[in-house]
Amino acid sequence: MTSGLEVRPLDVLHRDRIADLLEATGVFSESERTVALELFDEALSPRVATSGAEPDYSFLGAFTTDDELAGFACWGPTPDTDGTYDLYWLAVDPLLAGTGAGTLLLSEVEQRLRSKDARMVVAETSSRDDYEATRWFYAKRGYTEAGRVADFYAKSDDRIIFTKRLEPAAAGSASTPEHQGVNR
Repeated sequence: MTSGLEVRPLDVLHRDRIADLLEATGVFSESERTVALELFDEALSPRVATSGAEPDYSFLGAFTTDDELAGFACWGPTPDTDGTYDLYWLAVDPLLAGTGAGTLLLSEVEQRLRSKDARMVVAETSSRDDYEATRWFYAKRGYTEAGRVADFYAKSDDRIIFTKRLEPAAAGSASTPEHQGVNR
């Protein structure tokens, strides 16, 4: 259920909420949280905003009707590829899990990438038990496991690579029902 949720860009005022949200998930290490905030700072730096080039990192947030940040997504173009993008972060406040925030964010990211003629989205995750819901989430939304690197993050913690091929956006097509009510 995504009614009542709205997707819109983030600004520097959301930094503390993102930090709190990342910690609340209980799965990201301190160094991972630091990296996420570094990407956020980079994406929203005045230098990036005035460069005119496509940013390395883009962020969107899903907000409740009370203007609470329920979750966020971060993605960017994969260097030296033609139309491939990495989904770096997709995180939802555990207290708001099941509201559709994750699905809404992922759908919006995919829609924006289709409008750029992106061919593929790559999402990486862990094989740890506490990431089982994350792996299920991607599989349920059409992502397939394309690779696995054993013991990548740590002993018995594999890197799992999911991909989804994107169909081009139809010219002049209206928003799909799942995107209605979403601010672009």
